[in-house]
Amino acid sequence: MGDIAAGLLTGLSLIVAIGAQNAFVLRQGIRRSHVGPVVAVCALSDVVLIVAGVAGIGVVVDRAEWAVEVVRWLGVAFLTAYGIASLLRARRPEVLTVGGDADEARGGVVAKAVALTWLNPHVYLDTVLLLGSIAGTHGSPGRWWFALGACAASILWFAGLGYGARLAAPRLADPRAWQVLDVAIGMVMLAIAARLALGA
Repeated sequence: MGDIAAGLLTGLSLIVAIGAQNAFVLRQGIRRSHVGPVVAVCALSDVVLIVAGVAGIGVVVDRAEWAVEVVRWLGVAFLTAYGIASLLRARRPEVLTVGGDADEARGGVVAKAVALTWLNPHVYLDTVLLLGSIAGTHGSPGRWWFALGACAASILWFAGLGYGARLAAPRLADPRAWQVLDVAIGMVMLAIAARLALGA
């Protein structure tokens, strides 16, 4: 359960951040327009990328034990930078905005969801490299439990954002809400970095 919880927490910390993809899912949710397909594209894409990352990094770790230390310290560096960036971003909070054509065809909406997911370089850094690397430090089969938690985080987030958008919209439109969220994300990232640094 510890590996699953770590994966869930890390996954949520990475995915719950303001960005084009989340704004798009929120917009579709508020308008109740093709929410299911959009949520499915975003969540399933994350699952595929997370599994690919864990499998790929896992092969490296299994064949070269020294890679665990390299992976750990790369993760510490990235998580520290990510956490600090989140805390700095909280000083100038932004908001998610919605808009666009309310009569878009399903194909066009799905195409946008695919583009926002697969053409975003950060998604590969977060899901394939970072989550894969952190999962590798959990050993085998711990890394797959970690992956399960990370996959669950993506599914829960996108489903919650898409289907709960109408309830969450007023709060997500408030810069203060994103300020609090950025601070929380930053603290979680720094805590994870500290655990990795200590070899936990």
